[in-house]
Amino acid sequence: MVRLFSYMGKYTKYAALAMLCITVESVFELLVPLLMADLVDVGVVSGDTGYIYTKGAQMVVCAVLALILGAGSARFAALAGQGLGAELRRAEYERLQHYSFSNIDHFRSSSLVTRLTSDVTNIQNAVSMGMRPFCRGPVMLVAATAVAFSINHTLAVVFFVALPVLAAALFVITMKVRPLYSKMQGAIDTVNRIIQENLTAIRVVKACVREDYEIAKFEEGNRNLRTQSETAFRLAALNMPAMQFVMYGTILGILLFGGELIQTGNMQVGELTGFLSYVLQILNSLMMISNVFLMLTRSVASGVRIMEVIDEKIDITDEQARDIEVERGDISFEHVWFKYKKEAKEYVLSDINLRIQAGQTVGIIGQTGAAKSTLVQLIPRLYEAEEGAVKVDDIPVQEYPMEHLRDAIAMVLQKNTLFSGSLLSNLKWGREDASMEEVEEVCRIACVDEFLERLPAGYETEMGQGGVNVSGGQKQRICIARALLKKPKVLILDDSTSAVDTATERRIRERMAEYLPFMTKIIIAQRISSVKDADQIVILDDGKISDAGTHEELLARSEIYRQIYDSQKEGVEL
Repeated sequence: MVRLFSYMGKYTKYAALAMLCITVESVFELLVPLLMADLVDVGVVSGDTGYIYTKGAQMVVCAVLALILGAGSARFAALAGQGLGAELRRAEYERLQHYSFSNIDHFRSSSLVTRLTSDVTNIQNAVSMGMRPFCRGPVMLVAATAVAFSINHTLAVVFFVALPVLAAALFVITMKVRPLYSKMQGAIDTVNRIIQENLTAIRVVKACVREDYEIAKFEEGNRNLRTQSETAFRLAALNMPAMQFVMYGTILGILLFGGELIQTGNMQVGELTGFLSYVLQILNSLMMISNVFLMLTRSVASGVRIMEVIDEKIDITDEQARDIEVERGDISFEHVWFKYKKEAKEYVLSDINLRIQAGQTVGIIGQTGAAKSTLVQLIPRLYEAEEGAVKVDDIPVQEYPMEHLRDAIAMVLQKNTLFSGSLLSNLKWGREDASMEEVEEVCRIACVDEFLERLPAGYETEMGQGGVNVSGGQKQRICIARALLKKPKVLILDDSTSAVDTATERRIRERMAEYLPFMTKIIIAQRISSVKDADQIVILDDGKISDAGTHEELLARSEIYRQIYDSQKEGVEL
């Protein structure tokens, strides 16, 4: 919790002002019962009207000041709580932006959303709503107890019986409910995951008529969340009955012993009235403190989840980086081994040795799961090789600042992604300062101009979430244009023309060669026609390089390549 509150930063002053207002407000409220006791014992008993009005006015002043301070404390607490929430979300999100792919693999995306929203909301609500009872409770408890002892120390002994009972009940409830809150947040993760998967794949769900299955899956997750929540809140709700039991038992005990003291002349009625007022304040303070403990218990569960995101060790950093940039675009893999998890028994890539000259076009083919995408993701350090060296221009990639390295390498991923916004904003995603002439040029190269006129607002057409209003092939061409606009030294196309017809694909390849003749191009493809004219074709088989050469050379000597070629040739003939 101390680490969480360290993120409050500039909002700490609001927390300090809130605590000051709450403390002073408590003092004014503590004065009211004393004034009331004097009003009864002196003013009412003696019939002194002036004294009654004076004490009454003092009570009104105290009440008004307490009201003003209470409003101020609520405002400052809200500012502190919302500020802390904003800073925690910012810290989490910034941390996520520095994650490597392997870091992201440690969390479900639905869980990250929950940690950025629900868990942070729990923390900020604990501050906004819990600051008042957190400060007011101890102040009122200590001060009211001291005043109560000063009024009648004999009657105040009742507290020594009530407090241990209440403390024991609170301790048991808190220890039992704490793990339940963690389970409840985990259940929220599950519900978010189900919703996210359904919305992402809604077309598949409807195409396969699986709505009933999805409804049943959601019902199961929702039922689990309800069960976990009910269990946690049912146990937490026992706090109130326990408090009320102690409160009413204490009041009855005070009335019983206080009545006897009045009858024996050891206590006055006004003193008993004031004493009861302080007793109620003490008990209310105890109730506040118990609620704060429960609120903190839930906050601790959320805080642990938040700190897991912030404390995740980033495995790809710029520690070895020098102030250098990619000049040519030569790429080499020297005895590279890779696996996704250190504890995994088998390597995904094994002893990869490959040299790609600057300006070359290299094709990579292989069966599904041959680790083709993983291989090229090592170049911009989206993943880090376990053993061996990946070099660009004969310099290990670790020595390049990641910003410069990734800026020099444009990558069109296997899963094409467009962002909400206009077509123009998506094209300029990698280079915001590009001119319209440059945008139009890359659109011509990627054949985006072929469908641009059919879009309702041209470059200003809204793409919608994920580019839902363009086809798969159009989306791929937009992503290629976006990559080309960066004018990279290395362009990686990871099966990024699979939805484009062969004639259009050929035009794109020919125009790219004219646009950036010295650019190194790596093309991952399933179709041999996509890599047939490459300077070098690499065959990956089960994470190893089976062979490498030109189309003619591989046809002559590679059984795997010949099988792929024959199967695709038969498909064309059919």
